[in-house]
Amino acid sequence: MTIFSRIIAGDLPSYKVAESDKFYAFLDINPIAWGHTLVVPKKEVDYIFDLDDVTLGDMAVFAKQVATAIQEAIRCRKVGMAVLGLEVPHAHIHLVPLNSEGDMDFRRKIENPSPEKMREISEAIASKFHL
Repeated sequence: MTIFSRIIAGDLPSYKVAESDKFYAFLDINPIAWGHTLVVPKKEVDYIFDLDDVTLGDMAVFAKQVATAIQEAIRCRKVGMAVLGLEVPHAHIHLVPLNSEGDMDFRRKIENPSPEKMREISEAIASKFHL
């Protein structure tokens, strides 16, 4: 069971921003920007392109809805999307608020993000999310 499956199951805490019957979205605990969110399928599949076509399409639509909520909650020009998938063997999409292309640098991390700020951001995004 991956760390993401444990988060989805409620065995580990997360800063949830959105959930559907098939997907779960929560703030990355090592964000590269405030509002950096992960979108994961509830079904544990390692490689995103191993998802069946319907699930992959539905995941993209769910990520779009989450990105819309991020853009409404966080001041940013756009929300970038990246699929890396090497650090956790569970398919996931990174959604990152962007004001410049340099904001999508995964080598940069916000050092020790405070739980209060993370909670505030997750609640702001969640309040804007609509299925």
